[in-house]
Amino acid sequence: MMWVALAFMSAALLGCYDFFKKVSLKDNAVLPVLFLNTLFSALLFLPFILLSGSGVIGEGMLYVPSADLRTHLFLMLKAVIVLSSWICGYFAMKHLPITIVSPIQATRPVMVLLGALLIFGEQLNLYQWIGVSVAIVSFFLLGKSGKREGIDFRRNKWVAFVVAAAMLGAASALYDKFLMSFLQPMLVQSWFNIYQSVIMAAIVLLLWYPTRKKTTPFKWRTSILFISLFLGVADFCYFSALAEQGALIAVVSMIRRGSVLVSFAFGAMVLREKNLKSKVFDLLLILIGLFFLYLGSK
Repeated sequence: MMWVALAFMSAALLGCYDFFKKVSLKDNAVLPVLFLNTLFSALLFLPFILLSGSGVIGEGMLYVPSADLRTHLFLMLKAVIVLSSWICGYFAMKHLPITIVSPIQATRPVMVLLGALLIFGEQLNLYQWIGVSVAIVSFFLLGKSGKREGIDFRRNKWVAFVVAAAMLGAASALYDKFLMSFLQPMLVQSWFNIYQSVIMAAIVLLLWYPTRKKTTPFKWRTSILFISLFLGVADFCYFSALAEQGALIAVVSMIRRGSVLVSFAFGAMVLREKNLKSKVFDLLLILIGLFFLYLGSK
């Protein structure tokens, strides 16, 4: 199935995105890095908006149709949800090991499933309950692994940030299910990137720029460009997967969390992070939980 292949491609690209995000944020100011990420992403899709509006690009995968005010308000809300998740996630990624952040983010499909249960009235079957239970247990075990590095999951505010990022990301995935029922992928991806860059420009000018000399200084790194590149292509695969006939948001969301394998490997081999043995066990539990969620969602 094409949507499954696209979801796997998105997962691999997201893992690379997480790695370049971690490299870019090391000893760097968070808000300007996030602003440049949204700016480059907007510039990546702006030509498709302009070329579609001028008729150069016709109907097809890369075509961005026009939209009314109501649709743009929907996309603005999408931008606010995603940006809120990113701000929390970027601060957490800066202050925590990637081998802690990525597994916590990998529990997002559990939140998506629980959200579908509460919002859309879906019922969990036995496999899904097993998957949810295993993922919850793995989260607590991950907390024990974090303690070996001096990270107390109950008191560390950056852990709260990454949990908030995962919850907001789950809300975004549920909202995507709604948007993809009546909008084209390129319309959503193009315009919500534009709105994100505008919102982040305001945040940087109002919150970061006036106090920039009192906080961590901003350093330009080429890796910041790769954040936008890998994220842009990953999201394109993701939205294209959701637009495919018969695509299941629960399954797509679970496959995308497989990105944790790529980012975890980068953290282990390139960044040389600590306590990998216990974290690998926690990661395996999360993947087992995701596998049961997959079985229950077939």
